[in-house]
Amino acid sequence: MPLSTPTRPEFRARYLVESSVPADKVAEVIAGEQSTGTFLALPGETEQLKERSRARVVSVQSLPPLFQPTLESAFVARQGHTGVFHRAEIEIAFPIENVGANLPTLLATVAGNLFELGEVTGMRLLDLDLPDSYAAAFPGPAFGISGTRQLAGVHGRPLIGTIIKPSIGLSAGQTAALVDDLCAADIDFIKDDELIADPPYARFEARLAAVMPVLQRHADRLGRMPMYAINITGSVDELLRRHDSVVRAGGTCVMVSVNWVGFAAVEHLRRHAQVPIHGHRNGWGALTRHPGLGFSFEAYQKLWRLAGVDHLHVNGIRSKFWEADDSVIRSARACLAPFAGVPPLMPVFSSGQWAGQAPDLYRELGSTDLMHLAGGGIIGHPDGTAAGVQSMRDGWEAAIAGTDLGEYAKTRPALQRALAHFGTR
Repeated sequence: MPLSTPTRPEFRARYLVESSVPADKVAEVIAGEQSTGTFLALPGETEQLKERSRARVVSVQSLPPLFQPTLESAFVARQGHTGVFHRAEIEIAFPIENVGANLPTLLATVAGNLFELGEVTGMRLLDLDLPDSYAAAFPGPAFGISGTRQLAGVHGRPLIGTIIKPSIGLSAGQTAALVDDLCAADIDFIKDDELIADPPYARFEARLAAVMPVLQRHADRLGRMPMYAINITGSVDELLRRHDSVVRAGGTCVMVSVNWVGFAAVEHLRRHAQVPIHGHRNGWGALTRHPGLGFSFEAYQKLWRLAGVDHLHVNGIRSKFWEADDSVIRSARACLAPFAGVPPLMPVFSSGQWAGQAPDLYRELGSTDLMHLAGGGIIGHPDGTAAGVQSMRDGWEAAIAGTDLGEYAKTRPALQRALAHFGTR
């Protein structure tokens, strides 16, 4: 039976679940498995312990069933199940005291063995809801949108940026030369590719030493430091050591492949960090691409907010990847949405981006609090990198003003050339 509403402090998780048993029953199984219970009654699981520590089912909203399982289960096969597979959205409340301010244990609670349960043939974490007082126990973003804008010296419009390409293979000197070209074009933001961190041919320290004098020289010219998110991904010790090297050199951002260093490492870095953390989500598709398994971005970005990431990639509209445009926009909105008093993240649009997408992004998002990163859309502009950067700014000026791109381009040569060159994308 569901527990009565307790007076204890709780946080909640919402799931899409599919099961060989009725939805209300599997909801109770999940609540038990992820708190006090197991597959059989135990003497120690007293009524008093349940009242204090057992998770409770808040709601079960049934959905149309399926006649074939989404995911295979040897457990279900052993049961000889021949009926339908029940589907529902369920919400479960967990006692905060079970977890405390421990992000890995929070993950183990809301996204742990429930994915392994034999009765379950589909499971997706849809959302999280934390009381403000509980969320405040986690580090959260130190800089977020406002701090990033202050460091980059960019206000009232998106940060326009690009990615070092080729992704790998450039020497430290070649990387610095490319950064010089990009800064000469008055770009706002540059990031390393996720594939490069500390390769033998271009060690991290050598790249940093080559790039920082270039950035400093252009900062003197521009009156602002172009923000470079250098990739510091590595072990926990390497994260801290490389972060400190960036700060000593005068850098203003670090990038981390968040999925692969993990929540605990990012949280530890955040408590140490003196510059924004640019979160690259490579590998995200493995966690979300199957609609019957994994995480929604709404839940995912909340977890990284708690850990203390300041920027998070959301893909791009009309990109080279699998994701539909409406999903990309929902992800960006989630980054900007209120969550338990935790500052919002700056969403990062990238992959197949160019100036012509600015009006759609602005119309759908209703905000300029974002990074718009274009590789080919800037470096591949037919009139060169500076024209590529200018075309992106022109596109956003038109979007914010509510002016038709074609009309605006009549007096903006860089945008006009971009529309002619990239206009079918």
